[in-house]
Amino acid sequence: MAVTTSTGAPTTVKWDIIIGIAVIHLGALAAPWTFTWPAFWTFLWLQIATGLGVTLCYHRLLAHRSFQAPKAIEYLLTLVGCSALQGGPIKWVATHRVHHAFSDRPQDPHSPQRGFWWAHMLWLFPYDDTLDNPAMYPRFAPELARDPFHRWLDRWQWVPGVALALGLLAWGGWSMLIWGFFMRTAFVYHGTWLVNSAAHLWGYQTYRTNEGSRNNWWVALISYGEGWHNNHHAYLHSAAHGLRWWEVDVTYLAIRTLEWCGLADRVRLPQGNPARLSSPWASRGSSRLSVPVPEPIA
Repeated sequence: MAVTTSTGAPTTVKWDIIIGIAVIHLGALAAPWTFTWPAFWTFLWLQIATGLGVTLCYHRLLAHRSFQAPKAIEYLLTLVGCSALQGGPIKWVATHRVHHAFSDRPQDPHSPQRGFWWAHMLWLFPYDDTLDNPAMYPRFAPELARDPFHRWLDRWQWVPGVALALGLLAWGGWSMLIWGFFMRTAFVYHGTWLVNSAAHLWGYQTYRTNEGSRNNWWVALISYGEGWHNNHHAYLHSAAHGLRWWEVDVTYLAIRTLEWCGLADRVRLPQGNPARLSSPWASRGSSRLSVPVPEPIA
């Protein structure tokens, strides 16, 4: 089946991705008929854990290096993020860095210029000569491509998710599998995808960033702070995305918790942002970013 990529070039459909996402959503549809309270609480805690695996580890640690962690902690967090079934760490990071390099332009893998549904999920389906070619990953994520653990996990990305599914089935039967795996995976999928779609279309802009990123409170609620997306595009390497007192950022609070426990350091924050630097969330030991302050929108 022939389709076109974001640049208009013909390509082929990744049927494995389409079928996998369809199976996850079909499984989630069984949730009302398999509800139990233990299964619901398992869903709740697993979607928090694996959601943070994506936002805290894949995004803020691996893609932007907004803080540092011992390698053992980095690897453990990466396993948790990988169990969300959003791809291996190297490909995820490479794709995200390409997004920032060409945000809202034709080369952006999930540009909203092609519409909400393209930015939300349809961009995942066509084969991309760059993003689906492991030989290109050292260009966009060289430090991860040199790491044997990340290379192994990128190749065997399905292992953590399948292991989790089998463990849930053995532990609690179909109810636990439906809620802890299918429902959890679908929820985390859409939390991540809404940052690419809704947070580039709806919301307010605090900074002029020369692209369409928005701060969107309900996306931030679903995605643990990732919805403060205009702030993120203004300060790419900041561990904090919520930069005002009302911009609640659960992922940043989790990073601070790791720091308090001695499991993270060099937590990076914007330089010259009065709201953040006077905030009770500011970390005394954190390094400040040496980047220009973006122009605020009056």
